[in-house]
Amino acid sequence: MSTPARGPRPGRDDSPDRLYTVTGGRSRTHSDAFDLVTLVVAECDPTPGMQSEHAAILRMCDYPIAVVEIAAELALPVGITRILLADLLDTGRISARHPRRAPESAELPEPELLEQVLVGLRNL
Repeated sequence: MSTPARGPRPGRDDSPDRLYTVTGGRSRTHSDAFDLVTLVVAECDPTPGMQSEHAAILRMCDYPIAVVEIAAELALPVGITRILLADLLDTGRISARHPRRAPESAELPEPELLEQVLVGLRNL
């Protein structure tokens, strides 16, 4: 029995030379601003002569988008994507923030209210 042929794995099968070129030889970022769920928003449009990956990031960040989604869209490893994002953050071309979390003191709705909402949704 033969094993199914697999296509290239995005970001994993890229030439090391290409990844080295994309990051300018850097393997780490100096910033801790980005984890997988950090939301990124473009603060400007791409400019002529900009590195193609930077321009692609700015085009896809018209609305908040997570770092992991950007990496998937670019088909690059998350570590490489973080380096590119740090470049854009340093130049003020993007802003980044972590998703908001509910304060620990926030009250949850009463279970009866949630049940009524669920019943209403089922009746739609």
